[in-house]
Formats: sequence, C-alpha cells, structure tokens
Amino acid sequence: MLAKDLISEVIPSLCTSDTGQKALYWMDIFRISHLPIVNNEDYLGLISDKDIYDLNMVEEPVGNHTLSLSRPYVFENQHIFEVVHLAAQNKLTVVPVLDLNNHYAGVISVNDLLFAMAQFSSLDQPGGIIVLEMNIRDYSLTHIAQIVESNDAKILASYITSFPDSTKLEVTIKINREDLTSIIQSFIRHNYTIKASFMVENNMESFYKNRLESFLKYLSI
Repeated sequence: MLAKDLISEVIPSLCTSDTGQKALYWMDIFRISHLPIVNNEDYLGLISDKDIYDLNMVEEPVGNHTLSLSRPYVFENQHIFEVVHLAAQNKLTVVPVLDLNNHYAGVISVNDLLFAMAQFSSLDQPGGIIVLEMNIRDYSLTHIAQIVESNDAKILASYITSFPDSTKLEVTIKINREDLTSIIQSFIRHNYTIKASFMVENNMESFYKNRLESFLKYLSI
C-alpha cells in the first residue's frame, strides 16, 4: 500500500492569505492539529494549532508572519510503513504527500492511516495474539511459523520490538484462531517464553484451568 492510495479527499490545504481563525476552524472540523500551507502547487510546510496560538495570529493571514515551519512529507510512491514512521517521528496528525515532481498532492490523516494499517496488517481480522520474549540470537520466524502451523493455524502478521542496551526482543504474532490454547502449549514445550496472550476470555479460562489441572497432577506424582 502506497502513500498515494491514502490521500484524503476532504482535508483542505491553507494558502498564505488564509487566516489563523480559518485554519483553526478546519482543524476543529477534521479533528486534526496540523494543516499544510500551499501556494499553487508548492508545499511550504505544516502549521499547527499551537503555532497559531503562540503567534497570536488568529485574525491575521498566516502569511503575515515569518513562520518557522517544519516541512515533513512523503512522496506518493512511498510505502505505508514509511508514512507511519514519519507520522510517529514528528507526532503529526496529517502527513503531506508530494508527487514525483515535488508538487503538493494532498495529505493523509492519522485516523485514515491507522484504519489502513489495521487492514494491511490483518489486525481487523478475527484471531488471537501471542507475544513471545527471546534472545535476539534465538529468533527464527521460520521456527515460530512451524509451531503455529503444526496446530493447523496461520500467522496473519508479525512484529518485532527490540530494546536499547538489551539482547532480548519481543515477537508479537497475530494468528487466525481465537483459541490459542494448543499453540501456547506448543510454544511452552519448545521452551519459548510467553510474555502475553490475548484471546476470547472463555478460551483463556479453559487454558488456565488445564494448566492448573496438569500442575496438580504433577504434584500428586
């Protein structure tokens, strides 16, 4: 999925003759905190509601002030992951998009971005989630997938979280089954550390009940 596929059809841009009041009105309407300033097809930068209030420019055109505008953007052919990275890095509520000629093409709202990510990553599909913790040298997505597939299930999506100054990482997997009981037991048999799991509540209760029964049988030996 590319940036051009996510461009909003409704969020407008500002020109330098628009007032701060107009900018705040549009921001309120679309529930965003940033808007691009564009002259003709030239993208000048983003202005935020904080910029407008700090400069006390509500009644004046935004072009009347010397603005220290940030100018983040992506090109229309960049991948959705790069759009997410830019939005997160700069704490944006919209991400400006330029075409391959450096002309302004539109913006992507963070709300639309989140919705697209949910679809792209299968997060909107039914299923359960398992979070594994392991040393970096022990990570093998192939082996993890083999364990899941040996239980007649499939991995819909996977994510890796690493930590500074640590040899450990977390692997989060979305699986196309809501009952993860047998899959969790398989991971435990293969000496994986289950940091967290998320599935239908009654399946969780059944899982812990089975674990307790197994433990009690072990104590009675």
